Amino acid sequence: MAEMNLAGRTALVTGASRGIGRGIAIGLAEAGADVTVNYTRGEDAAAETVAAIRALGRKAKAYQASVADEAACAAMVAAVEADFGPMSILVNNAGIASRGKAVIDTDAAEVEKLLAVHAVGPHRLSRLALPQLRQHARSDIIVISSIATLHHTANGAPYTMAKAAGEAMAYALAKEELANGVRVNVVAPALTVSDMGERLSRAITGQDDIQHLAAKMPFGRVAVPADVAAAVLWFVSDANPYCSGQKLNIDGAGQATFR
Repeated sequence: MAEMNLAGRTALVTGASRGIGRGIAIGLAEAGADVTVNYTRGEDAAAETVAAIRALGRKAKAYQASVADEAACAAMVAAVEADFGPMSILVNNAGIASRGKAVIDTDAAEVEKLLAVHAVGPHRLSRLALPQLRQHARSDIIVISSIATLHHTANGAPYTMAKAAGEAMAYALAKEELANGVRVNVVAPALTVSDMGERLSRAITGQDDIQHLAAKMPFGRVAVPADVAAAVLWFVSDANPYCSGQKLNIDGAGQATFR
């Protein structure tokens, strides 16, 4: 059976200063990849991710850029190639939450903001990275989505709309890049222990500690970033020789209620 060994490969993970992004970055490094860490805010947190990757014996560097900023993203992608050589893994993870309001109470600016990060951002980064990705016999793009696109929960339209648009981009791109050896897949976490997950839990339940939900969750615990990283690792490794244009929901066979 093929191993999940990423030695010799360079990955760019957006939104990797904390939470799911950090978990993915460290998981890729544990498998042997060098990892470039994108962040928008939180320089110290990004430095902590870089330090954790270097402690594993891998190369790492942090790059500040909003995925909604064309010029900043172009500069970052060029810097990654200059510093590490052409990347062969791109993980579009950067994300923000919507305010949890009904459509009637949500203005267009919020929808546009969410789309800019979750849909236009992955499109932008993928487009900018493809000249590097195409230089390898095998490269991978991952779009981190959400199980929100399965449930279309009330009061979450901007987030769900944006994540669904990001998925649509991934499915089209998977077909476009077949001939170039670039696999494109989607990983969709459920509620996960992270800054965003804790804010969501607090907003819905009114309780500060996300772990109070553990007993109601599949397998008796709330998902953690390493659960998401495991899926990403499989998708981008030689253990996955043929799968592209697919989505994997990390929800323990259907997440239980968390009220």
